[in-house]
Amino acid sequence: MPFSEVWLRLLVAAVLSGLIGFERERRGRAAGLRTHILVGVGSTLIMLTGMHLFEVYRGQVALDPTRLGAQVVSGIGFLGAGAIFRSKASVRGLTTAASLWTVAGVGLAVGSGFYTGAILTTGIALIVLLVLTKLEPRHMHGDGKEAADVNDDAGGE
Repeated sequence: MPFSEVWLRLLVAAVLSGLIGFERERRGRAAGLRTHILVGVGSTLIMLTGMHLFEVYRGQVALDPTRLGAQVVSGIGFLGAGAIFRSKASVRGLTTAASLWTVAGVGLAVGSGFYTGAILTTGIALIVLLVLTKLEPRHMHGDGKEAADVNDDAGGE
């Protein structure tokens, strides 16, 4: 793959991941702009590496270029788990963990050249993070205080 295509894919991943990370950063989440960009760019690199290895060893050994990407999908769960916190009745960080997992998917899509899917997913993720947050109901306890929510946006982080 030409250098310019590798550079373009890594740059697109950084921009798309950065858009989602910027929203998390703006809300003061621990996994913000830099973390999301690193997950997206790293996922892109892993997909590019899988595709590169497939080309290098084509016909010599049986390789599946998606195997490295599959490991990202499961492995990002460990990173996401570190973003989830439980305190008494509240669970915080689920939305941030989900956004990290989504950014990993965006990175894999960009790495494979599936720009349309990556761009559409980024748009949907931003709508979910920016618009749907305003539509979520606030649950109330009997004492009139807001209940802890399983969503990190409503419950605070």
